[in-house]
Amino acid sequence: MTRLAFSAMLAAGVSLAALGQTAFADDTLLIGAAISKTGWDAPYDSPVMDGLMLAIDEMNANGGIAGKFPVEIETRDNRSDNAQNAIVTQELVDEGVNMMIVTCDSSMVHAGAQIIVGAQIPAISTCSSSPTLPLSGDGYIFANAVTDNVQGAAQAEYAFGQGYRKAYLLRSPDIEYSQMPLYFADAFKKLGGEVVGESLYSLGQPDFSAEVTKIKELQPQPDVIVTSAFEPDFPAFIRQLRGAGVTVPLVAGDGIDSPTTFALGDAVEGVVFTSSGFAEPGSPMAAYQEKYEAKYGKPPESIMDALGYDLAKIIEAAVTQADSVEPAKIRDALANLENVQGATAEISYKGGNGTPTRPVAVIRIEDGKRVLVSRKAPDPAIVPAPNLDLNAAQ
Repeated sequence: MTRLAFSAMLAAGVSLAALGQTAFADDTLLIGAAISKTGWDAPYDSPVMDGLMLAIDEMNANGGIAGKFPVEIETRDNRSDNAQNAIVTQELVDEGVNMMIVTCDSSMVHAGAQIIVGAQIPAISTCSSSPTLPLSGDGYIFANAVTDNVQGAAQAEYAFGQGYRKAYLLRSPDIEYSQMPLYFADAFKKLGGEVVGESLYSLGQPDFSAEVTKIKELQPQPDVIVTSAFEPDFPAFIRQLRGAGVTVPLVAGDGIDSPTTFALGDAVEGVVFTSSGFAEPGSPMAAYQEKYEAKYGKPPESIMDALGYDLAKIIEAAVTQADSVEPAKIRDALANLENVQGATAEISYKGGNGTPTRPVAVIRIEDGKRVLVSRKAPDPAIVPAPNLDLNAAQ
């Protein structure tokens, strides 16, 4: 029974006693989604929710999770704003949700973390890759995507394996994600590499001529440029960099996996980025993409929607293992999940303190297409510890 139908019954004067046990069933999993439907973060949250709903529709068509726990979602738009995110998070908590889906931007989640912790409701981010996110959640907030420190280590392994020994960093201190190059630097130095310079930029900065000039004048040139810039900063930077004749290889984070990047043509040819998954022929992700296209009438445009399907399968596994929709039991089950098959990979949380254990796909752009370079977890010995200072500096 939907919440709208239930409200209509109450409006018609039907009592709870008359409705009996079937009214607002105790076995319904009510998920609150405090996400960005508008604003700068919406291009990341929105596709995640598309993939999530595909999986939830499948579950509900079969009677709900484990055939007995129907799933409902109440969504609130945080408008990509920290203060508004806290407001809608509290609204959802007050509605009595069993668990939360929180937004992709870690700074918004950090800002509202104590609301979730205080309510003792488990929460999972749509696509935040912050390794510090679970630390601020006191065991109640979980990440979903490959985390920044793991991506940075995978980037370092790739770069070092290519023979690159001198790296240049482009990062922004404005948010935690755009400082992923610091994790790369830590891992790269452990391998024997050297960081020969860096530039800082501001989010939304339209002109990168100063940064490009600085790189162009370096002698000798760095072997590789590393950044986790995303839209609109990455397109502006790469256009200006290549337009200035700088051909140094570039390695980026998963934030560039978007239609905008692939529309840049020759400017992004050869760019390498890390990701949570890749649709190899015959893989679960390839099968998922077929289902996505059947439902939405178009192929998926990035990894984000697949992360939404992952998220739903993680929730399904936790509720099935808990055999309950009680928040405390779901939280405990989440923390001990192992080998959950999602669209992108097998995902485990046991022993991860809220961060998922999953392989990293290293992908190269060739002729406007994604080409898999490698797909594995980086050496744990070079993965940097989560840096809480990156969050505190915002």
